[in-house]
Order: sequence, then C-alpha cells, then structure tokens
Amino acid sequence: MKSPAFRLLTLCLSALFACAPAMAQDNYPSKPVKFVSNFPAGGPADLLARSVGQVLAEKFKQPFIVENKPGAGGNIGADAVAKSPADGHTVLFGIDTTFTVNPHIYGKAMPFKNSELKPVVIMSSSGMMVAVNPATGIKSLKDFIAVGKGKGLNLSSAGSGAPGHLAAERFTDAVQIKINHIPYKGNSPAVTAVLSNEVDGGVLATPGLLPFVRSGKITGLAVTSAKRSRLAPELPTVGELGLKELEQEILYLALVPSATPDAVVQKLQAGILEALKRPELESRLLNLDMVMEGQTGSEAAKRLAEISDRYAKLVRATGMKVE
Repeated sequence: MKSPAFRLLTLCLSALFACAPAMAQDNYPSKPVKFVSNFPAGGPADLLARSVGQVLAEKFKQPFIVENKPGAGGNIGADAVAKSPADGHTVLFGIDTTFTVNPHIYGKAMPFKNSELKPVVIMSSSGMMVAVNPATGIKSLKDFIAVGKGKGLNLSSAGSGAPGHLAAERFTDAVQIKINHIPYKGNSPAVTAVLSNEVDGGVLATPGLLPFVRSGKITGLAVTSAKRSRLAPELPTVGELGLKELEQEILYLALVPSATPDAVVQKLQAGILEALKRPELESRLLNLDMVMEGQTGSEAAKRLAEISDRYAKLVRATGMKVE
C-alpha cells in the first residue's frame, strides 16, 4: 500500500504537470527571441521579420533579434530552427517554397523534414514582377515569350527552389519557352544580376525591382499576383494578359520546432497577429507589396499541403531540379 506521503507527492506532481502549459505561456518569452530569416538581409522576409520583431520587443519587453541564415533555397535556416530548442525562443521567418517546393527538388538531400516544424501563422502574401534589362529590347510580356521561344532567356532567381525559380519553370511549362535558370543567394543579388545585364531578366520580388523600374534601369512587364500590385498599379497582371495559369504568390510565414508547447505557439501567434494590425506595420506591408493573410494552425498547415501537392506535379512535369 502506498503511503499518504507518496500519494500527496503524486498529486503535487500531477498538478505541476497540469499547470506546465499555462506556466510556459505566462513566462514566455523568458529571454531574447531569435527570428531566423532563411534568406539574405534586405529581402522581403528579412524586412518583415525586423518589422514584426520591433513591435514584439515593445510588447514583451524582451529583445527580438533577427539572424540571417540564407542558402539552399531556405533549407539552411529552416534546418537550424528545426534543430533548435522547442521553446519558442527560436522562430523561422520564411516563405512557403522552402516547404512546398524544396522537398520535391532536393529529395534525399533535404536536411530536415517538414514535420519537424509547424506553422505559427501565415502572415502575408505577395506577387512578383516579371522584369528584364532594357538591353534585351523586350518591352512586353508578349516580347518576353517571343524571345523565350526563339533564342531563349537567362533568368535569375533568389536561389534553387525560390519563387523566381518556380516561376521560370511555370513559364517553361505553360508557354513552352527556353529558359536558363541562374540561381543567386537571395533576391537582392538576383536583382543586381538583372540590373548589370548578367542575365536577361527574372521573376522577382517587386519591392527590390521597383526603384530600378522607376528609374528606367530595369523594364517591368507584368506581375504574377491575381490583382495588380499596389506599388506598381500600372503593370498588368499575367491573368489580364491571358496567362492566368502563371499566377503565383509568395506566402510569408513564421514557424517553430514541432515540439513547441501549444500555449507558447498561441502566445507568439497572438503577438504576431496583433503586430500585423498596427498602422505602422500595415504601412510597411504596403511598402513590401504584401497583403495580410492570418491563417494559423491546421488551416495554415492545410494550405501549405495543398500548395505542395500542386507544385509536386509541376516539378515532375518540368524536371525542375537543384542547380
């Protein structure tokens, strides 16, 4: 027979474990939080992480530090977060293609499994701009396709598996043009490659291209979003030009290691959603050509799974691979 003291100890331990999730939520964050951006500094994901981090630092009275770990289409940074302590103090700020495209093109070379990370929230989405160096003589998407069908095009992207790589392959599949994909380590160097005429063009994040489009150093042709960009409303959408199948948006999301307590995830999630609704954040989202989303939990996971299934078919059809 167990002694009264043993039974009392058991009850105390049970109560302690029952309170653990609430304690984790109440104490979070208990130290500086690291936002890992898996693309280079200066890109949209990095700028979004810094903007959200500033607001959360004020709210939680803890530093929110952005650390850039680019490379391998986002795999390096994502892997670092997947292997970090599951306590909510290391958070990945990334884009969907790391999870919806990379598993299909990297295969056994993927350093982590999607199941090792879980989405906190899909924060926002944005389209991209199809753009070229003026030296190409291309002035419209029709010209772009004509040149692609003829001698072909050299197109830059932010890396193998990045949205621009995916967009290039979608062009190849949809309108049968010849493309030589040249990956760079992030959106900024990919834009620089277009600017310096190292490549003919690219399908890249709008904010990085826009200053050069405005100055005439790069020619913008169209945007891949379903609606016109609020930053460049003069450019048509690919859908308006009769190529709705080329519509593509980038999803920006925050993720944590899958074993992170739900109570911590919920507190972080609530903080991020609150931050995104701040007027100053709404203004920054506009400047990044982003539209707020807000899907969380199973809803976010389902959306990523559906996109992954769709892109798996494209990868098989085009033979898209890591370069």
